Amino acid sequence: MRIFNFLIFLLVVPIIGFSQTEPSQPEIYTDSTTNYIEFDGTGSNNGHTPFWIQANQFGTIPVTGPAGIARVGIEHYWTLSANTNRNIWRLGFGVEAVGSYNDTPKLLLPQLHATLKFKNWELYVGRKKQWVGLADSTLGSGSYAWSGNALPIPKIFIGTTRFVSVPFTKNWISFQAFYSDGIFERGRPATSGLKLHQKAFYLRIGKANSKLKLYGGFNHQVQWGGKSKYFGTTTDGSLPDGFSNYLHAVAGTIGGSGDNLQHFDSTSRIGNHLGSIDMAVEVETYEASFLLYRQFVYEDGSLFYLTSIADGLTGFRIKKKNSYGADFEITEGVLEVLFTKDQGGDIFIIGNGKYRGHDNYFNNQQVRDGWSYFDRTVGTPFITPTSQTSWKWPLYADNFTNNNRVLVYHLGLKGTLFRKIEWQTKLSYSNNSGTYLERFHGLPMQFSGLFAIQSKLDILGGLTLKGAYAADIGDLYRKTYGFMIGVRKDFSFY
Repeated sequence: MRIFNFLIFLLVVPIIGFSQTEPSQPEIYTDSTTNYIEFDGTGSNNGHTPFWIQANQFGTIPVTGPAGIARVGIEHYWTLSANTNRNIWRLGFGVEAVGSYNDTPKLLLPQLHATLKFKNWELYVGRKKQWVGLADSTLGSGSYAWSGNALPIPKIFIGTTRFVSVPFTKNWISFQAFYSDGIFERGRPATSGLKLHQKAFYLRIGKANSKLKLYGGFNHQVQWGGKSKYFGTTTDGSLPDGFSNYLHAVAGTIGGSGDNLQHFDSTSRIGNHLGSIDMAVEVETYEASFLLYRQFVYEDGSLFYLTSIADGLTGFRIKKKNSYGADFEITEGVLEVLFTKDQGGDIFIIGNGKYRGHDNYFNNQQVRDGWSYFDRTVGTPFITPTSQTSWKWPLYADNFTNNNRVLVYHLGLKGTLFRKIEWQTKLSYSNNSGTYLERFHGLPMQFSGLFAIQSKLDILGGLTLKGAYAADIGDLYRKTYGFMIGVRKDFSFY
């Protein structure tokens, strides 16, 4: 965690010496809401849903099919401010229900929250969709630690809704941050009562309309507390819990206390820690914006010693600002490379920074069911649950993933066709090595691609028709060709 403090120091130092913010027009605070009804259907050649139809969809698309899916979402905010024109205080709620019917029908609630907002801050309780990290969240492969691949975890959250200006910097320095605590699902394969602690802090140097903006910060996630079938000094398998151990989990410090403390905790940390340290630079021109970003991943201390610095997500995004009405246009493109094969090397010797390897991303020997929620990877979907690859590839003991050493090349594009049809494609090619202790022989290659279109029609007050075709070709997943079709109606809620 010392590297977090050092990063914050480097980013905060430029604040010193700026003058008082100049007077400006009072800001009016608004909230974007989504209210809709949607019906979808999926199908494939072998009863399995292609990767890019079900990945990064907040766990709402079944991995098997064919399936029928019905969705409804309602979100609304009321002003509590005396000055209703500015909307400084707002109170609201959101609910989204997704019902899927296939061999195992389900009803999911990816959003169910009550939210209080003050200016550009919010406090909410419940489930809410969230993306974490400096990366593209629409065309990209997904942030390393928190990608939107799993159902949102219920939590108590306080933080900003956008970048907020630091006082006395004339809007040249802004921050975005949050602090939250939640709880994982019941009935996990190896743990019960498992808790989540999560926080993030990012700084931006440059005004919102500056031609050059610099970004930096970190996110930190911890699985802690609860009980484990594999570890625990008491007969019921309880892991270190309570407020003093919570403070160690939050700070990421070595230590802990209580009867349940064991050698694993006292020589490592309380809980399973992971996240990324992110940096980005954005350049704005009249024609387009350019974003270059890098996420350095950490899990077991190797990054502090720079032995795992090769691992991470690197991306470049180009977004056009102007459309010229051509029959075919590319309006946005993202190119990414994800590399997680180093992990600090193949040797782990505690207390030796040179040999602090085997980071074993998304696996943990106490939290054997790993960085998952309802058997979905919470982080990048390219570190796959064993349940998706065990049809052909060996298990890694009884850990969550048997494939966390990957190299992925990813391309995402979107644009318009005939000025009325929006299209999008995602093309990903991966080289997969398994884990250090259970390597895949032959380094299976995998291609996963998707092409999707949608168009708005002036019928029934406005409908959106959607369609997608996707394929998985290679050695990691079953060879799959599939589709998804749907219709959506957006509406206003009063």
